[in-house]
Amino acid sequence: MRIENRLIGFIAVIQSILFLTHFLFYQTWTFSGVGNHRGERLWIKLLLGLLSVSFVTASLLAFRYTNAAVRMFYRLAAVWVGLVSFLFLATVSAWTILGVARLAGLYVPFHQIVAALYGAAAIAGLYGVFNASRTRITRTTVRLANLPAAWRGRTAALISDVHLGHVRNGGFLRRLVAKILKEEPDLIFIAGDLFDGTAIDERRAAQPLTELTAPHGVYFVAGNHEQFGDDSRYLEAVAATGVRVLNNEKVEADGLQIIGVPYRHATHDGHLASVLHRIGVDRNRASILLTHAPDRPEIAEAAGVSLQLSGHTHLGQFAPWTWMAKRIYRQFVYGLSRIGKMQVFTSSGAGTWGPPLRLGSNPEIVLLEFQ
Repeated sequence: MRIENRLIGFIAVIQSILFLTHFLFYQTWTFSGVGNHRGERLWIKLLLGLLSVSFVTASLLAFRYTNAAVRMFYRLAAVWVGLVSFLFLATVSAWTILGVARLAGLYVPFHQIVAALYGAAAIAGLYGVFNASRTRITRTTVRLANLPAAWRGRTAALISDVHLGHVRNGGFLRRLVAKILKEEPDLIFIAGDLFDGTAIDERRAAQPLTELTAPHGVYFVAGNHEQFGDDSRYLEAVAATGVRVLNNEKVEADGLQIIGVPYRHATHDGHLASVLHRIGVDRNRASILLTHAPDRPEIAEAAGVSLQLSGHTHLGQFAPWTWMAKRIYRQFVYGLSRIGKMQVFTSSGAGTWGPPLRLGSNPEIVLLEFQ
């Protein structure tokens, strides 16, 4: 009951924010001199009212149904809520320009400014949709102390945050698999959030992973979207493809230690430290920790881990969330960084969550070369 009340409260807060944001759009557009006719204002109110509830409604449906109509509705609503972020920035900019101009005693054509900024916001949003569909290969070299000689020059592929669901599906995953196999990596890591957590035929969606092979294995850890509730159906779907699901354990890959800790067991300092202590990391040999989020790298570093591989941040996907992600995760928000003796690589992810937009971040497959 407590969880349900918190969920209802969260939905109410999100919907209230969307109502207020769309009301701001209405006030801005009509203040600019457009839609002064009573009939026009009524249609604008109706349209913005429907749009303001579209994403929450689509999301609630998406958690229960998988049919084509719901998928299409969710995709359109998700694109719109992404555009809302850009339109909000445009709205704030328009009012700022008007306020500064009036303080300076200057006249500005507010309608033309609003129209231009809203047009720019729409173009930015549409480019973000296009950019989110273009998966790149990001290459980086990682130098690890005590790396086994056999691993020098070998490569590992890393993907995270695919978010299979109503926007991305098995076809998207199949294209990712083809791109990865073309690179012929020696090792492959999937750092969580393979699934979005919405209603889906998880076994059918994960089926392309049966083609994903590497000489030294393919490894997966669960992310927060697999662990909203019971994660067993997702883990079973992944395991059925032949991918090794790591659950608080360590495996050996030709002398290289590979440790996997799912999201749920890495969210508290004490719990993560306890898990790593129980697993037993050999500090005198190179090791890789696969865990979904770069939340507590200092705990992994203290345990003697050489390299942590994560995702989760999406690098914010698009403004203004890119700025917020950087504020939260600092140097660990994206790319290769260091804390003490340990390195951390955080991927921006291959898919998207919520709005299928990326601006200021790119979807990627990471190819790591060990030295």
